[in-house]
Amino acid sequence: MKITAQTVVFDAADLEAESSFWAKMLGGQVRAEPDWHTVLVAGAAPVAVQRAPDHQPPQWPQGRPQQIHLDLDVEDIASAHTEVIELGAEVLQMATGTQRFNVYADPAGHPFCLCWH
Repeated sequence: MKITAQTVVFDAADLEAESSFWAKMLGGQVRAEPDWHTVLVAGAAPVAVQRAPDHQPPQWPQGRPQQIHLDLDVEDIASAHTEVIELGAEVLQMATGTQRFNVYADPAGHPFCLCWH
């Protein structure tokens, strides 16, 4: 089997909030269709958002499983943290001990991590 493309697809009840969040996070543009938004990022695989009116956000770390998550490596965790909060992310867990990642939720409740080395 030869895979020619891959797209991460998030389910969300609010397409505009979810796709706008990821476009700003990844430095991309939204191509909107009625029930599907594609976030296009130069030189990278697209991220898509599919309308799911009955979407129930994950309850991480207990409850409904996280379903999907992205790990995003950042150079400056302090500025990245500030930016994601300003974009509408919610903090789920800050790094402790030797952990080198913070866990956040996007507007639809999908967890993602900001990681640093």
